[in-house]
Amino acid sequence: MIIASYTTLDHHPESNARFMFTLHKKQTRPVVLPANAHILVVKLATIGDLLLATPALRALRETYPQARIDLLVTPASAGLLDGWEVIDRVIVLDKYLFDYPQQFFTHPANLKRLQPLWRDLRGGSYDAVVLMHHLTLFFGRLKHQMLMRATGARWRAGLDNGHGWFLNARVEDGGFGAMHEAEYNLALAGAVGASTGNKRLELPISAEERRQARELVFGETVSEDVARPIIAMHPGSGGYSTARRWSPERFAQLADTLYRATGGQLLLVGGPEEAALHAQILGMMQTAMPARSLAGKGSIKVTAAALELADLFVGNDAGPMHLAAAVGTPTVAIFGLSNSEAWGPYIGGIPENRAIVVKLDLPCMPCFYSGHLLGTPEGCATRDCLAMLGVDPVAVAARRLLRETGKWHTVKETWSRLVGTRLIASVSTQPVLKIASK
Repeated sequence: MIIASYTTLDHHPESNARFMFTLHKKQTRPVVLPANAHILVVKLATIGDLLLATPALRALRETYPQARIDLLVTPASAGLLDGWEVIDRVIVLDKYLFDYPQQFFTHPANLKRLQPLWRDLRGGSYDAVVLMHHLTLFFGRLKHQMLMRATGARWRAGLDNGHGWFLNARVEDGGFGAMHEAEYNLALAGAVGASTGNKRLELPISAEERRQARELVFGETVSEDVARPIIAMHPGSGGYSTARRWSPERFAQLADTLYRATGGQLLLVGGPEEAALHAQILGMMQTAMPARSLAGKGSIKVTAAALELADLFVGNDAGPMHLAAAVGTPTVAIFGLSNSEAWGPYIGGIPENRAIVVKLDLPCMPCFYSGHLLGTPEGCATRDCLAMLGVDPVAVAARRLLRETGKWHTVKETWSRLVGTRLIASVSTQPVLKIASK
């Protein structure tokens, strides 16, 4: 896999003005590309969103095995798909340098960095460019249009919410949550004639990354001798919307609740910026549950390999939730203001994978990415959607997944395994709340 890196996405508006007002006939039937087509997929997003594009990328490769498939991503997700044979080349753009119009004026010298990008995109001789983004904001639409024009591709596939006049292979955009984001991406692949029967998320993990993960999780202890279940939690979220976080007190109470019922151990995962949050939760716990923070320890893919070793994952709407779903770890996803119909854990119809979304049913939900609007990334002042969500429904969902996957044990059963003494104990028959699962 080849990686090319640039610093920004945007292009000078005047240099492309002659293209901006040229209308094209709407393409209503799927496009059929040449067998050796050059295809550029644009997914300028973080790790979770890129993971949700992997079934569509697989569809492109399966349908066009001789094609050259390039991927345009941000630095945050650049190395995520390293080692995956589906992608021929990764182009990295720091789009955040030009996320707002005023940045054109505050940092005009950055525009010079666009010249090699322009040459690279033109030199790609692309037959099709597939834009895996909603056309929500005006400035974003302008950037995406200029980017697609820069490729010179004959076919420009994307979601059309009424603003996609510059596209000529269109997929109707019913709004955020009308389809899951992974399904939107698959529909976009379908717009250029691609399909797949395998909708599983893909995350290539090397043997070395798995070795590092085992060292983090087990140390020198034999895996069969560690306290089970291993429960991983992610109490953080991306910096773009910290309002998606369930309170640290609730995470601490949840860990204590599960430990009293089933024993085991706790792993807190997240980036180095979340170390203080982890320390806060560890300090709030009231039980003797073995618990550690893995904040900032290892790469994103090492974290994914560590989640692969866990028996259960519980976390907010954020990247690690999608990592857990991708590696097949039973997942409880906590949602508040954001749109679970769009970004809930995606299991791709794989029968053995399990995921449950836990959320309230308030009339104001979701207020972030709702319909065709961005909404409010930081929610309202009170954030009732998360403040009113107690520990019990999340604990019920966690116990349900542990039972369904054969990882549920009472405390007595757990201790009997660890000390080698056979004890007879009955499993709790507490009713499980019926929570919609994806």
